[in-house]
Amino acid sequence: MRTWWLGLLLGGLALAQPAQLGPRPFYLLDRLAVGPLHERLAACAARTAAYPRSPLAIGHRGAALFFPEHTREGYLAAVRQGAGFVECDAVPTRDGALVCRHSEGDLAETTNILSTPLAAKCRKGFRPGKKPDCRTTDLTLAEFLSLEGWPEGRNEDARKPEDYYRAAPAWRTLAYAPGTVMSHRGYIELLRPTGVNFIPELKEAERPPGLSLEAYRRRIVDDYREAGVPPERVYLQSFDLATIRFWRRYAPDYARNAVWLDGRYKERGFDPAHPERLVPTMEELAAEGLRYLSPPLWVLLALDDGGQIVPSAYARAARKAGLELIPWTLERSGPLSSGGGWYYQSVRPAIRTDGDVYRVLDVLVGEVGIYAVFSDWPATVAFFDACGRR
Repeated sequence: MRTWWLGLLLGGLALAQPAQLGPRPFYLLDRLAVGPLHERLAACAARTAAYPRSPLAIGHRGAALFFPEHTREGYLAAVRQGAGFVECDAVPTRDGALVCRHSEGDLAETTNILSTPLAAKCRKGFRPGKKPDCRTTDLTLAEFLSLEGWPEGRNEDARKPEDYYRAAPAWRTLAYAPGTVMSHRGYIELLRPTGVNFIPELKEAERPPGLSLEAYRRRIVDDYREAGVPPERVYLQSFDLATIRFWRRYAPDYARNAVWLDGRYKERGFDPAHPERLVPTMEELAAEGLRYLSPPLWVLLALDDGGQIVPSAYARAARKAGLELIPWTLERSGPLSSGGGWYYQSVRPAIRTDGDVYRVLDVLVGEVGIYAVFSDWPATVAFFDACGRR
């Protein structure tokens, strides 16, 4: 035990096994309505002293509910909570390296750039009442790595730069800020010894001069090849189906687990009750070799005539075609007492308390049969995986 603790302190690589769930999964259980699901979870919690790592749980941007997203501290928190996957959204720097940020243009909201000399490189600097424009593509890798990570948030009424980015929603916390920002290669190096799977997303982003679209698509694959990461541990993601198809030609071994993030929910007329209208169809996607499809979680859920949460027609069609489903994102909506907002829009009347996250998981896991799920707090999913399966 003494050796384990020393390793944890010295680098986070000798990570706790079993998972350390902390109090939140049980806090949520206390807020779940009494019934068969509550009884099943509570009985398991009463008899279980240790929880295993969960292949169902994806650490979305790390453990972004409380930790600054895409930081070393958030990634390690996700691993300690039992995540089977941890995500890095990859964007380029001016010198062509990949770094972990949700967007090339979110530095003003997720780092301390406005309080550093690098603020001079922002296309639009800090001005009260205005939105700054600070991009990774205007920084070198070394410059990016000099920044601190902060929980996502902005205060457009701020009078001082530091008050602009120290503005996380009240249901998050600044207690774990600042964090250590990460390059994509640093993320690989950090997580490779842990045994978790990688699920990087290549973002649509402005590219620096000299970095072609083809080279950009190759670079994310090459980072894993050069690090010697086995293809089976890598689940490349993109909203761009053309990028998925490119990876299949360029690196079929690494593209075998490629995940298409389905952005068709943005299209006019999209209706998860009518998946037959989608282009490509579920059958066409499966026929061309796609294995993993990742829509927003509300797309997979519907309400029946009695107001109960059930799988949507989209979910049933995808599974019938043999596609594995990876929805996003749990624990990102804040308190669920008002219906859960955007992520729960298709089932909003049935969402009343924070504990209803387990009712959603019960349908996604037990009836839809999802492969995994993105969560801002992986421990919630790890607990359900251990105790909630039917």
